[in-house]
Amino acid sequence: MIQVLGVRLGRETVLKGTKLFSLATRVLVDEMQDMRVKRLIVVTGLGAGNSRGVGSFIHNYVVFPLVLQRLYDDKGAQEEMIKSSDLDWTIVRPGILTNGPTSGRYHALVDTQAWRGGFISRRDVADYLIRQIADRSCIGKTPVLVR
Repeated sequence: MIQVLGVRLGRETVLKGTKLFSLATRVLVDEMQDMRVKRLIVVTGLGAGNSRGVGSFIHNYVVFPLVLQRLYDDKGAQEEMIKSSDLDWTIVRPGILTNGPTSGRYHALVDTQAWRGGFISRRDVADYLIRQIADRSCIGKTPVLVR
């Protein structure tokens, strides 16, 4: 199962946040466990969970606290829910998304020491997600995707 959720970035979501990520994930995890489906690949984002603070100075100290923090608080809750499940999960954290083409020249940074901010096309993220269906090397890991 691949879960990719997003919200429109508007005044209300910036000011009040959302519970979409955690609520939808609770339903999905429970149903997967009931149905005995084990493989879960989820997109959250760079800045969720233990990747908070990995971006650039401007991202970490301006954009994140003013615009993204309330949304990413829920993504953090979503990640904890997934990690505490008995599913074969991979949490994918792309950098800043672009509308560029599929390049196939992206990096899946698994080692926390290698994590960094960067850009990646939505098409490259999709390419990686599809590959993860059969690739079991990132089960239980949280790769950061950047170009």
